[in-house]
Amino acid sequence: MELIIQTDGQARCVYDETLDLQALGRLSIRRASHVEPDGTGAWYADLLPVQGPMLGPFKSRSEALRAETEWLAENWLAGQSST
Repeated sequence: MELIIQTDGQARCVYDETLDLQALGRLSIRRASHVEPDGTGAWYADLLPVQGPMLGPFKSRSEALRAETEWLAENWLAGQSST
C-alpha cells in the first residue's frame, strides 16, 4: 500500500486493509472508480469520480481491477487534487 502524506498533513492512498487507517485520525474515504461489467460480460473501470478515463474492455474483473489500481497509482495518487 502506498500512503502519500501531503505537505498540508493530509494522506492519500488507494484503500485496502493493509494498514488501520483510523490510527492516523479522522478519515474521509471517497470512491475513485466503478468497476462493472457491461451487458456482454466485458469489464470496465470507470475513473470519472477522479476525472479519469473509462478503461476497458477487460475479459475479467481482476484485469479491470488491476488496470484501475495501476492508473490510480500513476495518475491520481501523488496528485494535489482532493477528489
